[in-house]
Amino acid sequence: MALLSRRSLSYGLLLLVSQFLFRVHGLSKESLLGRNNFQQPDENIDITISYMDASGKFQTHKVNSNTLSSSWVWESPVDANQKRLVVGQLQEGSSEQTVNGSRESTQLSIEYNQQSRTIDPIKLRRQKLWDERREKRIAELIHMSKETELQMQKVAIEHAKEFNNTRRAWYSIWRKEYINPHSDTTLKLMRDQKIMAKVYASVAYSTGERDLYNSLTRHIKEIRRGIGDANSDSELQESALEQAKAMGHALSLARDKRLDGDVTARKLRTMLQSLEENINTVKKHSTFLVQHAAKTMPKPVHCLSLRLTTDYFLHNHINKETLEKGKLEDPSLYHYAIFSDNVLAASVVVNSTVLHAKEPEKHVFHIVTDKLNFAAMKMWFIAHPPLPATIHVENIDEFKWLNSSYCSVLRQLESARIKEYYFKANHPSSLSVGNENLKYRNPKYLSMLNHLRFYMPEVYPKLDKILFLDDDIVVQKDLTPLWSIDMKGMVNGAVETCKESFHRFDTYLNFSNPLISQNFDPQACGWAFGMNIFDLKEWKKRNITGIYHYWQDLNEDRMLWKLGSLPPGLITFYNLTYPLDRSWHVLGLGYDPAVNPLEIENAAVIHYNGNYKPWLDLAFTKYQPYWSKLHSFLHSTANLQFDHQTT
Repeated sequence: MALLSRRSLSYGLLLLVSQFLFRVHGLSKESLLGRNNFQQPDENIDITISYMDASGKFQTHKVNSNTLSSSWVWESPVDANQKRLVVGQLQEGSSEQTVNGSRESTQLSIEYNQQSRTIDPIKLRRQKLWDERREKRIAELIHMSKETELQMQKVAIEHAKEFNNTRRAWYSIWRKEYINPHSDTTLKLMRDQKIMAKVYASVAYSTGERDLYNSLTRHIKEIRRGIGDANSDSELQESALEQAKAMGHALSLARDKRLDGDVTARKLRTMLQSLEENINTVKKHSTFLVQHAAKTMPKPVHCLSLRLTTDYFLHNHINKETLEKGKLEDPSLYHYAIFSDNVLAASVVVNSTVLHAKEPEKHVFHIVTDKLNFAAMKMWFIAHPPLPATIHVENIDEFKWLNSSYCSVLRQLESARIKEYYFKANHPSSLSVGNENLKYRNPKYLSMLNHLRFYMPEVYPKLDKILFLDDDIVVQKDLTPLWSIDMKGMVNGAVETCKESFHRFDTYLNFSNPLISQNFDPQACGWAFGMNIFDLKEWKKRNITGIYHYWQDLNEDRMLWKLGSLPPGLITFYNLTYPLDRSWHVLGLGYDPAVNPLEIENAAVIHYNGNYKPWLDLAFTKYQPYWSKLHSFLHSTANLQFDHQTT
């Protein structure tokens, strides 16, 4: 009998282990036969295998040589020239075996491992390739750029969007209620029973079936208690199934009463109509609340404006203003127009632009606000001047040329029809009777600050080009290259927003009206206000303001488009808009929670268009840092304590 010994052997099935012991470590026939004229023993030899199992216990197992395959060969005990490992020592006709000491066994194990590595070069080469590939991948991950990481995120997002899962709510397979594929069957049954019981109870009451009415009423209360706040069968009370059975019996008795089918059908139709009305009312109130929240000003921002106004007049800054008037009319500089009544928002636009400008001393900001916020806006930039840039704040109420005799919008705002539209509760467009366009009742559509963009040459008569910026944007790159773009005779440079069938002219204009359908293409691509480069020379040459007045007068009854500045902008600059690269202006951060992160990072301007402005609690949390990091006030708002008399 021969003995095979190896300390660290820990294979599971002993017979397979004995075979793998030779094959896995690459022992070939040549290595086993040896070169010292070793004679292969006779068959029917018992082989004892000793090894350590996974728990560390010493184990032995016997294998007969007859059970081995023909590929097995015997090895010489010693081969000094080749320094081969002595795997075992076989002695014919002998049943004795001396086990080597731990020191010798350890040395044999080391020699065995060295030999196994030299014996199988293919395996070694494969292992080397694996190691190199792993090290290369680790290095790539360590040195991965932010752009590459964002690109990987983009691919993952796109893959997730393409994933079609009809059972989207079933995320955890370990939750108890998900063991049953129909986990809410009983719950749905009980809810349906409650509805039918209400119908039968109403009919029974009207027909004088008092006993049936009382029985159904009692079961309805029990079902309601059984359901509670449950969303699946696992959340129902233990007695829920018995309650469902009892309700089923009560409904069966009600059907046996042969209640009037017509009365039952009418009752069901009434309930359905009532539910639909309730749903519509909830939707309208939800829309109203979102619109109301969107147009409110947070208390800290409101208090800041009041405090700035107080400081402006208290310290007599009205008589201390010094302006570099030469810069305000120098066409060789970079001029920006910002029309806003929000001090904080305007300051973020200015600060982010100056921060990324290569030559900030050549940038001039023209801010126009209303009478209510003029002092606060002035005081803010007196206290926080965006040096070395130049800033000029103006009051729109001081533009004497902007009156109802010249401006169509002002004339329309003074009409009784518009006043009724906005201020009469009994108007067909009011909330109480189902207005579907509540967003157009936002006060910003009544503000001339929203329409002043159509009067650029009148506001800045000495300038050749000007960049218009909304107050809900953040600048992330230098914008000066926009002034050197060849707009090929166009007046307005803007980023197009159309995607497939979205944001085209038929989205904004009423093409059922012949004035629109005969003059415009419904599939023409829309574009965005928010960051627009205007060529004021071409503007004057093509009389853009006159075109705006013409169409605004035609829309006095709001039959061509609803209120707002984008629809008249699309009409006014039709075939006069030069499309800018999309990376200049990325939109949607005020309404779309799935804007591509890579596009945001690479954008020159990001725009929070929509209801979820970054200074509101409604804002998307993941988009807020792009805005808030540019204003130190936002980080200290919680610590500010305003004097009660001031606020």
